[in-house]
Amino acid sequence: MTNRERENRTLGFEGTGGRGSVEETFYPWDETVKRLAAQGLPRASYEGLPYGYGNEEPEALSASKFFGAQWAESVMAFESFFGFDPLLRVGLTLPVRYGLGQAIGKEHVADQADWKEALAYAKRIERDYLTPERFQAQFGEFREGHQRGDFPVRVHTEGFFFAIRELLGIEEHLYAFYDQRSLLHDMSGYILEFYLKHLTAMLEILPADVLYLSEDLSGKNGSMISPALFEEFIGDYYRRLFPALRKAGAKTIFVDTDGEFSLLIPHFLDAGVDGFLPMDVNAGMDINEVRASYPKLLLIGGFNKLVIAKGKEEIDREFQRILPVIRQGGYLPGCDHQLPPDATLENYRYYVTRLKDCMRYAGANHRK
Repeated sequence: MTNRERENRTLGFEGTGGRGSVEETFYPWDETVKRLAAQGLPRASYEGLPYGYGNEEPEALSASKFFGAQWAESVMAFESFFGFDPLLRVGLTLPVRYGLGQAIGKEHVADQADWKEALAYAKRIERDYLTPERFQAQFGEFREGHQRGDFPVRVHTEGFFFAIRELLGIEEHLYAFYDQRSLLHDMSGYILEFYLKHLTAMLEILPADVLYLSEDLSGKNGSMISPALFEEFIGDYYRRLFPALRKAGAKTIFVDTDGEFSLLIPHFLDAGVDGFLPMDVNAGMDINEVRASYPKLLLIGGFNKLVIAKGKEEIDREFQRILPVIRQGGYLPGCDHQLPPDATLENYRYYVTRLKDCMRYAGANHRK
């Protein structure tokens, strides 16, 4: 069984030939890598990462700003060093999120006039940098290994809530749902158009086994928007986008949101979402309860990242807590966000060892 087949079967509630995929939820956090390096992590394992270890941030309008492929192999090598299965992480960033200062002379869009200028600037970036030749150059080199099954592909991009929040500012965004509704729809219309053109082109070159959209539309006390606002400003756009993404090559579609978002789960599902990550334990998201309510929902994450710093007994206890969902299948357990800097190298290695042990039971409830 190839690594790609193993992930597909793990998420597909199928038998996995003895064990499920062993993968981490997110790419490594720079502060954590520095802390692990101070504890003896070999330099060769992290020197290719884009966090100051021999790599500079690319210039503002370099094509690599928009294609999350430049360090994909370095991140995969870092994770393989710890014993994770090979997983290629790539992405696509909206060009309107870069050069905003050059476009409008300030950090955030305030009104339709600002948006008009920012959009014109983004269109020029698309024309100059997001060409078919650049897409092929960035992603084509991975196609053969993916088709061979050497690794699954996980594609990250920004959802409609997240991207617009970054453009407007957090507080201004929430007010805009009431006093600048047409601006929000104009922005969402651009994002939809961009993904229908460019994200589908990317997927046709390099299909995604998991495609996930960052939204971060909930906090510890619940969702930041009501179901009605979700339907108008997010769900309706998902319904227009997701069929095209699936046709182009997205096998499963996930949403990444922190916080407690139980209220919106049925709305996400109705809009076409297959699953969620990272399932923030400390905000009250219990994967056992969620899976009981939604038996076919796919999950990634769900392991309380904070217990890794507490030692082996706590790590064992946390794996025991999530084991029932591992046995059910349709689940890739991992940290419920990036590994925090207070986790020690020794404890993280133990966590990976125990993750491997537990994934021997992946989908066990469905085995004949």
